[in-house]
Amino acid sequence: MKRSVVLIALAGLLGAAYLIYVVGFGAVADAAISVGWFGFALLWLYGAANFVLLGFAWWLLVPPYDARGAVTFAWARAVRDSVGDVLPFSQFGGMVIGARAVILRGVSRVVTFASLIVDVTVEMVAQIALTILGIVILVVHLPGQASNSTVVQTTIIGIVVAIVSAGAFVVLQRRGFAALEKVAERFVPAAAAPAAAVSEAVAKIHAAPWPMAGAFVLHFLGWISTAFATWLALKLIGQPISFAEAIAIESLLCAARSVAFFVPAAIGVQEAGYAVMMPLFGLSPEIGIAVSLLKRAREIALAAPVLLSWQIAEGAHAVGRKPANTPTGDA
Repeated sequence: MKRSVVLIALAGLLGAAYLIYVVGFGAVADAAISVGWFGFALLWLYGAANFVLLGFAWWLLVPPYDARGAVTFAWARAVRDSVGDVLPFSQFGGMVIGARAVILRGVSRVVTFASLIVDVTVEMVAQIALTILGIVILVVHLPGQASNSTVVQTTIIGIVVAIVSAGAFVVLQRRGFAALEKVAERFVPAAAAPAAAVSEAVAKIHAAPWPMAGAFVLHFLGWISTAFATWLALKLIGQPISFAEAIAIESLLCAARSVAFFVPAAIGVQEAGYAVMMPLFGLSPEIGIAVSLLKRAREIALAAPVLLSWQIAEGAHAVGRKPANTPTGDA
């Protein structure tokens, strides 16, 4: 593991610890514990359902459609998010390992990486839509101060950057692979054929707009569901807010996490985001940090069985007892 990744993770952890110290550990702990085991189980089940929703969005990009393929991509999405949320890897590391999980289930490397590229792009566009919705809600909720809010101004800048980045990413997928293929042919001949194959597979996915539209809808619902989880956590803590307010909070927080994609598990970033956003809606910073810690506890509880299943699949593959292949994707 790179030393820089460890240092960034450590800095985020120290930042989160400092925030808890400043607002008061007792207040944070009391709020987090108040949900009880039943409330925590509800949050866990909701998180598991979100894995399935996002997995189906990925699966829509890889015909033919069948039940085994749906299970494969739902499981791979769970692995992808669990690695990014719990292990000391960036979001990119989670994507790579999630792709590895799909390959372990018999889907070809070309189809896997092509679908991953498009899935990440569609998810990015859906997040931009959610963030715009969140800003609209925030401006309506805080008409007197939203226009001057540093949070809003910073987020608008982030949206502009995200739109430009997403546009560039789409253009790269449609036209940029040809240039990459030429570079590969000249400097790394062995990589030219795989690059061409991935380019062709990406083009094939782009040629089918309806599956991409379906994936966008599912991803947008997935982003909305993160707001519902925040709303539910606050209700269980005894600090209810409206669902629209939860969307505003979560949309801006997700934008902050995406900007800080290089921070493993967004440690510190998530805690600071909740601590800053909650007072805008009449809640104290310690409530925000309590929600963050609840979500992290849920992520660990979700990740434990998921990562164990991934390790079992890796072990079975290593000893030649590869799990039953799914016919999803072309070999």
